[in-house]
Amino acid sequence: MMQRVLILDKNRQPLMPCHPARARELLREGKAAVFRRFPFAIILKGRTVGVVQDVRLKLDPGSKVTGMALVATFARRGPTVVWAGELTHRGAAIRKALERRRGHRRFRRARLRYREPRFLNRTRSEGWLAPSLQHRIDTTMAWVKRLQKWCPVSGIAQELVRFDMQVIENPEISGIEYQQGTLAGYEVREYLLEKWGRKCAYCGAEHVPLEIDHIHPKSKGGSDRVSNLTIACHGCNQAKGNSPIEQFLAKAPERARGILAQTKTPLRDAAAVNSTRWALYQRLKATNLPVEVASGGRTKWNRTRQGYAKAHWIDAACIGPSAADVLLAPEMRPIAIQSFGHGERQRARLNRYGFPVWHKAGAKSFLGFQTGDLVRAIIPNGKHTGVHIGRVAIRFRPSFAVKAEDSGKAFDVHPKHLTTLQRSDGYAYH
Repeated sequence: MMQRVLILDKNRQPLMPCHPARARELLREGKAAVFRRFPFAIILKGRTVGVVQDVRLKLDPGSKVTGMALVATFARRGPTVVWAGELTHRGAAIRKALERRRGHRRFRRARLRYREPRFLNRTRSEGWLAPSLQHRIDTTMAWVKRLQKWCPVSGIAQELVRFDMQVIENPEISGIEYQQGTLAGYEVREYLLEKWGRKCAYCGAEHVPLEIDHIHPKSKGGSDRVSNLTIACHGCNQAKGNSPIEQFLAKAPERARGILAQTKTPLRDAAAVNSTRWALYQRLKATNLPVEVASGGRTKWNRTRQGYAKAHWIDAACIGPSAADVLLAPEMRPIAIQSFGHGERQRARLNRYGFPVWHKAGAKSFLGFQTGDLVRAIIPNGKHTGVHIGRVAIRFRPSFAVKAEDSGKAFDVHPKHLTTLQRSDGYAYH
């Protein structure tokens, strides 16, 4: 059983997803038309009512990827996955952009003129989340609302996971150790000196001045957690720079493996899930649909008992007691949804010192097209003669760039040869 096709009646009310063969038949007979390309949906031209079964939207929220699955309950087959998708968030990109903006502002304020500190004049509303975390909730809820419009969703299920950070770092922690934390009685530097034996972690030098170094470079996403810090002599610290430890110690793989074994995995993703799980739950309850929650342990038990592979959308399908015997076809493939946003608000382009050098045009569209639109290019002659479908990148002149889906190559096209198939909605699909 392949992934089913979303279907709407002529009043744009959702009906039960149909088999792809049935969708092709309706399109061939002229009884339906294409409503959306991604995710693929059709709209009927004459029918207004239909019998629907119980359909539950199941979500497996993650820090980077959220799995989604529509599970319908049929009389004969029981709970069956009829549609699945994996939504990739852009929280890391948002965080990086905010840090870059903060760096530019601090640079200008510190060097251009004196400014009194202003660190107590900002208030945050109750339940405030960082933009990179709020984005995860907003994009998930956006797709919940979309799927409610395209499918008769009667309930929602969410995996409500809670990660115990200190147990992840120290499985034997108990009692008062929770209050003491990992640095009880130590400063960071003293803790690192004790942890690494007061010698350089890279060359083993002793009785020399030692410096704190990030094992996974901060410029490449490394955190400031103690688990990502080590001590190194000045020479090794300078030689390593922002190189990965595997590259720096390529000639000493045993030492590299020893250092990595002594470190601990950063807990940034677990912290993101912990911070957003209840906020997402409250937003789901506001949809006025029954919301079922389940633990990650129950999801894993359902998945392993039925012999399914590990994937975000499969985890979503296996959430809760209702998924103890969910039917999932081995040939089913989810639609991959990549969030890339609707552009940016920044108009000024800055130099390396944070000062504006030129400004972007204010308009986002030109000649009826916008960057990210899915278009059909019918080119009558030239090197790229033929019909191509792909995403367009506009320029403010009659020469747009189109990246064809079949070849993956980009080429210039005059707008008169383009036809819009689907407007840009801030997501890329595969």
